[in-house]
Amino acid sequence: MENIIKHLRKQLGLSQEELAIRCGVSRQTVNAIENNKYDPTLELAFKLAEVLGAKVDDLFIYKK
Repeated sequence: MENIIKHLRKQLGLSQEELAIRCGVSRQTVNAIENNKYDPTLELAFKLAEVLGAKVDDLFIYKK
């Protein structure tokens, strides 16, 4: 699954650390999600969407 989290985060001028703090996770978690190495829990996906001002459906792109 791919995502546009890094793109939206940079548009908002947030660092990985800032996004992580706002979502209650580590910077390493944000990095892993942005690099498609970790799929977030549903709860975290909703937190990311809220902080980034997007819908969960818009953050993630399913690829086979």
